[in-house]
Parts: sequence; C-alpha cells; structure tokens
Amino acid sequence: MVNNILELRGKRFVQASKKGGSGGASMNSKRNITANDLSRLQSKVEQIKEFWRREARPFQGILISVHYSKIAAKSNRIAGLLKGIDSNEAVVGAKFNTEKTKHIITYYVSNSDLDKTIRLLRDAKNILNEHYDGCMDKETFADKVRIKRIKFDNSVISMSLFKQVLADVSYIEDFEVDIADKERKESIVTLFDTNMNIRELLKGLGIDIIGARVLGDQTVFLSENELNKLYEKAPYLISMATADLSEMSPNDFNDDFSQPIMSIPDPDVEPTIGVIDTLFDERVYFSNWVDYHQLVDSEIPIESKDFRHGTSVSSIIVDGPRLNPWLDDGCGRFKVRHFGIATGGNFSSFTIIKKIREVVASNSEIKVWNISLGSNQEINDNFISAEAAVLDQIQHQYDVIFVIAGTNKTNPDLVKVGSPADSINSIVVNSITKKGLSTSYSRRGIALSFFAKPDVAYYGGSAEQYIRVCEPLGEANVAGTSYAAPWIARKMSYLIDILGLNRELAKAMIIDAAKGWNYRPTPEQISLYGHGIVPIKIEDIVKTEDDEIKFLITDVSEKWNTYSYSFPVPLNDDKYPYVARATMCYFPTCNRAQGVDYTNTELNIHFGRIKDGGKILTINGDRQNEEDELFEDRFLLLESDARENFRKWDNVKYIAEIPTPGKLAKKSYENNKNWGMEVKTTNRLDPKDGEGLRFGVVVTLKEINGVNRIDEFIRNCNLNGWIVNQLDIEVRTDIHQILSEEIEFE
Repeated sequence: MVNNILELRGKRFVQASKKGGSGGASMNSKRNITANDLSRLQSKVEQIKEFWRREARPFQGILISVHYSKIAAKSNRIAGLLKGIDSNEAVVGAKFNTEKTKHIITYYVSNSDLDKTIRLLRDAKNILNEHYDGCMDKETFADKVRIKRIKFDNSVISMSLFKQVLADVSYIEDFEVDIADKERKESIVTLFDTNMNIRELLKGLGIDIIGARVLGDQTVFLSENELNKLYEKAPYLISMATADLSEMSPNDFNDDFSQPIMSIPDPDVEPTIGVIDTLFDERVYFSNWVDYHQLVDSEIPIESKDFRHGTSVSSIIVDGPRLNPWLDDGCGRFKVRHFGIATGGNFSSFTIIKKIREVVASNSEIKVWNISLGSNQEINDNFISAEAAVLDQIQHQYDVIFVIAGTNKTNPDLVKVGSPADSINSIVVNSITKKGLSTSYSRRGIALSFFAKPDVAYYGGSAEQYIRVCEPLGEANVAGTSYAAPWIARKMSYLIDILGLNRELAKAMIIDAAKGWNYRPTPEQISLYGHGIVPIKIEDIVKTEDDEIKFLITDVSEKWNTYSYSFPVPLNDDKYPYVARATMCYFPTCNRAQGVDYTNTELNIHFGRIKDGGKILTINGDRQNEEDELFEDRFLLLESDARENFRKWDNVKYIAEIPTPGKLAKKSYENNKNWGMEVKTTNRLDPKDGEGLRFGVVVTLKEINGVNRIDEFIRNCNLNGWIVNQLDIEVRTDIHQILSEEIEFE
C-alpha cells in the first residue's frame, strides 16, 4: 500500500519584517589589528591611486579589488572604507582565491572615495598608536568604557567610524588592481560595470562594434584582434572572458540502425514540451506530434547529419517508453515544439543564446524546455557561463524551466561539465548506466565550487544498454547525457502540465525523489549524480510509502520572514514518532557580474516543532536568521560554515533528520502542539530582489514505528483550516483531459 502526496492550500503564510539593526561594527576575533597593518594598506591604496592617475581611460572611476581573509559574509564586508555603508552597491565582481577559501571582491568607486579611504586609514592608525599602543584585539575593541575616554571631537573620524574602519581592516588582507587571465580566441567578454554604455566604452579604447554583438548590459562578442586590443589597452576592465563556443557540439555515441516503428496515433490533448536543438527530420513516423521551426540561417550549409541529434531527442519525448520499455515512466506521450537552431557541427553559442531568448518569449505557453546541446569547454570556477546566465535570466522572467544535458566527455582531458550545464535555475541531468552507475562519458560538477550541478542523474545509455531513438535513417542505439535529459523533461511536464504543480514544486519533487533520505552524499557522488538518481516510474515520485506523510506547500516571500505555525502533525502518547525532511526550490534573480556571488537572494528554511515561547526547533539545528541571533563570530557560524552546513545562497535547500534504527519519538511542548515553517529572506544587493519570490517545499514525515497516520493528518489539517488535495494520478489526468478538450458550439 502507498499513500498519495498531499497538497496543502487555503492558508497563506504570514509575512513579517526584520526587527532591529545590525548592532554595530564587529571585529574579526581571529586577528589583531596593528598600526603597521593600517600603514601597509594605506600605502597600497596610495599606489593604486597613483596607478589610476597615470592611466588613460575612457571612464572616470576606479576599479579596486579587496582581497578578504576568508569567505566574507555581507556583514563582514567593507562598510567604512571606500564608499562606507554604500560600498555593497559599488560591487562589480566577486571571485574566490585559488584555494576557494577567500573572497576577492572588485569595487567601482570614485577618486574621492579613494582619498577618503587613505585619510580614514591614516587617522585610525594615529588613534591606534596614541590610545591603544598600536594594537587592537577583539576584547579591547568591545571595551566601551575605554573607547569613550578618547576625545573624537577634534578628529575627522568619529568613534563609530573608527570602529568600523578597524572592523573592515580585520577582514582585509590586501588591495589590488586585478588583471584577468588572457583568452586567445574570439570570445564572449563581460566587462566590469563602469556606468558607461559598453559600446561607447569600447569605442573609447579604439574598438568599434555593432549593437548586435552586445548581450545584456556588460557582455559583448569580440573577435581575436579586438580582444587582443582590449587586453593591451585595458586588461583590468575584463571581468570574465570565455572563447565563443564554436566547438559546441552534441557529440553523442551512436550504434547501428534498424527499421523504425511505422505507426502512432494522432496527438490529442497531450502537453507540449519545447525542444531547442539541432534540426528535425519531418519524414519520421511521429512527425505529426512535432511542430517544427527551423531557425538556422539559410546561408549555412545543411547536411543529413544535422538532423540526427534533434530528431532523436524529440523521439524520446514523444514516444520514449515504446522505444525503451524498460524506461516506461507511465507519463504517456508528449507533443513537441521543436526549434532547430544549430547544425550538427560547430556553431556560435553567442548566436544561439540570442535565439533561445526570442523563442521562449514568443512561446510563453510552454513551461518545460529541453536543451540537449552542450559545450566541449569546461565551466569556470569563478563565474557562470554567459549561456547559463541568459537561461537563468529567462527562467526568472518567463516562469519556465529548462532541463539541460550534463554534457559529454569527448576526450579524457575533459573533467568539468560544459555550459550551459552550469545554469543554476535549470535542472541539469547527468547519465547513468542501466545498473545505476555513472557512465564513462559523464563529466563532473560542481558549479562555482558550490552548486550541485548536475542536479540529478538518469539513464542515458551505455554499452550495457543503449537508449533506442528514432533518427532520420531509422531506429538507432545511442548513449549520452543528451538522451538522459528528455526523460526528466517528460516528468517535469507531467508534474506541471498534467498534475498542475508550479515549477518550484515540480523541481522540488524531482530532487526530493532522487535524494530520498541520503542526507550526506560524498563530494564525489554530488559531482556525478547531483542529488541522486530519479526513479523511473512517475508513480514513485507522486506517491509515497504507507508509513510516510508527504505534503506540498507553496507560497511567496514578501518580507524577511514568511511563516506558518499551523502544521498539525499527529501525536502518539503526546510525542511525535517521526523523522522529517524538507526539500525547497526557488528561482532567484541572478547577477553574472557578481561572479561567485551569483544568486541575489537567499531563502533559508526552518521546519520543526514549536517550542514554548514560539521558536521553531528546526530539524537540522540551523541557527541562522534567528530574531535574537548573535554576531557570527560569537556563535562560531562563519559564512563558509553556513554555506557548507546549511547551503546558504543555494536555491535548492534540503534539510533532514537521519532515519536510524531505534530512533526515539520527539517530545511535544505544552503550549504548542503544531509544527511550524519559516522561510527567511536575505538579499545581497537590492532589498526588492526577494519580494514576490515564490518557493515550493516538499515535506516528508516518516513514522518510526511503521504506522500509517495520513488519515489523522488530513483530518487535523481540515480542522486547522487547510484545504487538503490528494495528488491522485488518475483523477488529475481525467481533469486535464476534460479541461483540454475543445468545445464546439452549434
């Protein structure tokens, strides 16, 4: 026996703003600041000022990189030097050092900001020498009595600014003008934002380009000669550069051909999945299921091989289970709107990503898009590829989701995945064999040294068992990540278009099903399998074990705390006999110019019992974002620890308890018999980035004694004002059929 998954609706989460302020400057407890430290940094800023005084340039401001002593939380970054409390608004780029242990953040400031910084460092040094014997430690920094004895009236620096400068310096190792590594081929180049139109900026450097070669505000396509000129005249302007992916190619593995299946019924009310790929051959047996649009330039020569990859990908989406009975997912058939935007050989990704934006914008009714094209180049640890960044932007803007192939290893030197498999908002799919092992051609994540890319793994074919597809010459046996992704696109379309879930819940359902109770996969596992292997049967995703209660919640974050304290988890002898997990997905605004600090908004989930006093005892022990939280150094939760242990800034959150034998039931509290959920919002840049951000959460409660308590949970929910809908496949399919039928009026 299995239980249906439940949707809880009808009660909105409550929105609450954050109380109070930051509590003032906080110094790094692991470091003492000396007058020599201030002198060294002052000297370095003076050298940078002199560099820019001598440098002829078409823009007015100054680029300066701050090398921090650790992965720096927003609260530990400059707030006294440079532009003071507005320094965060001047950030134009961020990356990690080689060891991935420290932030290097680039700011765009004015000459006067640099002059002010020099004065502040000098004045702080003088006060430190005069009143603190040239040295400050954390304990002395916190001594309010001692600092109040100092007369700041005659100083250009106030007491609070003096403390803030010391706090800034305690997290800073150095100031630099950083130069990008040289890319030697025609490239997609992103420049630091200098408040100038990018074409005017380049024209001032002797590089005159047309508007069609600009992508967004700061990204442009440059030829090899133009790139050389830019490196010669202004290498400090280059935030990131990658060779235009002219070597971007499907490169999958094919076996022998056989006769195709010759018949298929006509399409009816099946959902439509968008496919962006190479060309489609309209002579195949399932062509009436495919609405084909060829977007390749008419001047580009087309060969028969250019139809193989795109045709085979669409064959999986339309008729994959009949071609591969062992992968029959129970989802049925899907219609395809196929856009042939590339040939089977080499092509420009700059051109392709512009076409993708146009295609999605003009086909807004399609919510799931499959992209099985990928680059032969590896992703960069310090920035998201231009292709992936555009896809992330499209997903945020148009409420769609891309399912992307994890890219193939076409030679032994390739290790990391290629773009656009570093797209953060997308679902990226790697391949496994029929036995569930990583294939020899699979490449590895992780994106930005942090995000789990691939997201999941699925069957993509191998010598053990190939994937059967239909190509123009007939059926073929193939293998590649290109043939794993369409199966996940089918499942996503089923969840969204037939069962009616939003994309946040659908993505969370896929990831939750793949991950299960595997709380701590190894880095090796994550790099190849992401969150895990997705079950074949859709029933194994939309149903759950009879000793589990699985329910779905979705809402929108408008303020700092979005919460509900009304989840009536059934009791037994006044205790909770469960282990719990929750998987949350959301689609944040992203900013490629911010480098490793790519996602603009962090949603952090707390879920668990409610203690007397109203606080949630979250199942993973997370103390971030508590209303009365202490400064990070005091309870030893560093930014790097928050990222590693609680996935801070990740747009996929998974929190869980581990179901072990002999697990004891949890006590309940006298005044609070419900469980609660809080979603706390933090924004890196614009406070409005997190407003209206939708999230979806899948919660699983596993009864430790194997008892089925779902009926009691449903009854409790109804009594607490929830509307409970069961995710019944048969019922939802019938509803979809009825709603999709065309009514003819006489």
